[in-house]
Amino acid sequence: MTLEIITPEKSVYNGKVTLVQFPGASGSFEVLDNHAPMVAALKQGSIKIKDTESKITLIEIKGGTVQVENNHVLVLAD
Repeated sequence: MTLEIITPEKSVYNGKVTLVQFPGASGSFEVLDNHAPMVAALKQGSIKIKDTESKITLIEIKGGTVQVENNHVLVLAD
């Protein structure tokens, strides 16, 4: 699936991933390939990204929203 993380200033991440873990407003959650469509609020914390080569990346955010649809994950982060 494709992950795109955008802040008001710049694009922070854009690439193919196998897993993304988010700091959701109601608790952390993961998104895997072929996840059902959803929109969720995010709180301050780390987004954990596992790319197609099993490399783990952590990106700190202050909050935002995530939209999942058709194997495309879009994060609008603060």
